[in-house]
Amino acid sequence: MEDLKSSRRDLLDIVKEVDARVEEVFTSAYHDTAAQFERVFSRLFPGGEGRLHLTDPDNMLTTGIEVEARPPGKKIKRLSLLSGGERSLVAVALLVAIFKARPSPFYIMDEVEAALDDTNLSRLLTLFEELRDSSQLIVITHQKRTMEIADALYGVSMRGDGVTTVVSQRLERESESA
Repeated sequence: MEDLKSSRRDLLDIVKEVDARVEEVFTSAYHDTAAQFERVFSRLFPGGEGRLHLTDPDNMLTTGIEVEARPPGKKIKRLSLLSGGERSLVAVALLVAIFKARPSPFYIMDEVEAALDDTNLSRLLTLFEELRDSSQLIVITHQKRTMEIADALYGVSMRGDGVTTVVSQRLERESESA
């Protein structure tokens, strides 16, 4: 019986240590991401404000994260009241903030810019250019402007007989050839 009690104490101590470490890592990542989100949001929505808030800041192990977004000229803060393009851009702002707060060697994005107009697409492509200085971006897109900034294009299509074909093309950038 004493053996079981000792094992239980040891396990509870391990759980406390793991919880403390998770809380420390999450807290650090949250603060870094929140700071980056404000910066990225203001670049994607010039004149607007975006913030991240914890739903329960006193309990970092169970808290949720709320996104507050106010595009320029609007009093709206709830995401559900934004247009589809605005919601898409807020989601991309959060993704890019996470990418900047905790960089990775590569990112895969699937049509993240599909709902964006030309102005917002230009702002996003500027961020893509910055991200690719330190990471490889793999972007699935139908947008010609996104393809134009790529270093390489891979097209996937299906032939008439049902066989998938992959076509690739390495692009020579003007600044590299000058």
